[in-house]
Amino acid sequence: MTGDPRVTRIARRVGVALLLLYTAAWLVTRATRGPTRAIPDIQGHADVQVVPDTLTVMTLNLAHGRSTGFHQLLTSNRRLRDNLEAVAAVMNREGPDVVAVQEADGPSVWSGRFDHVEYVADAAGYPVHLRGDHVLGPRLRYGTALISRYALHDPLSVTFPPTPPTFSKGFVVARLDHPRWPDGLDIVSIHLDFARSRVRGAQIDRLIEVLRERRRPVLIMGDFNMTWKAGNDLQRLADTLALESFEPEARLITFPTTGARLDWILVPRELAIEEYRVLDDVVSDHRGVVARLRVR
Repeated sequence: MTGDPRVTRIARRVGVALLLLYTAAWLVTRATRGPTRAIPDIQGHADVQVVPDTLTVMTLNLAHGRSTGFHQLLTSNRRLRDNLEAVAAVMNREGPDVVAVQEADGPSVWSGRFDHVEYVADAAGYPVHLRGDHVLGPRLRYGTALISRYALHDPLSVTFPPTPPTFSKGFVVARLDHPRWPDGLDIVSIHLDFARSRVRGAQIDRLIEVLRERRRPVLIMGDFNMTWKAGNDLQRLADTLALESFEPEARLITFPTTGARLDWILVPRELAIEEYRVLDDVVSDHRGVVARLRVR
């Protein structure tokens, strides 16, 4: 018994189209991978060098400035700026000392051709910022970033190995001078792969490797694209680097689309979490997270 030749031809064409699409995505994602390691420029200057005993931090995926829009390419330049100004307004209200952001664009053709991190920092009145480009191609650059009231030092941007067909991910880290630690405290903004747990595990291995090289206590914030489960890679990261989060198994939704807690703040055990909140503001497809920390 033979099948309908017309159905067979359609199936073959669909298969070829999918193969071509995957191949194109594979080539593009490899060609646009940012540098494996780079020293990002620290923009601006802060008069205050050492932070006080109490530190407030925040993490937010900027979603390329589109807020909850379908795609940044379909979002007008004015709307992109309005969305980022809304982020700045949240920062002004919450008053974090350091903000970690992800999907943070430099001048890119698909998101208005301006530096989103610089725009948010200026709009919120923050004197210092840096961005690491994990995706870098013709008229396209974005990655993770830090925005700070205080001076940042010893910056590093790390891009993870290519993960076709998804775009590259990575993290930035910089030292914050802190009275608790003579050698300072490393602050990380990270974004992990959204599609495959195996890839996220390898990315966490790389994160641990780099942070161990720096030999400092560390505070990690970002879009981990995973929830907390016993024995999973997120818990492994926390255990390996002696980090804690606030009620890790609590249902604090940061990605309403799936009802999951994907965005985390992991702090060294020498810092007590006095307050931890998921914000209600709709300025991205993710929700911002704010934590107020105090030296124990």
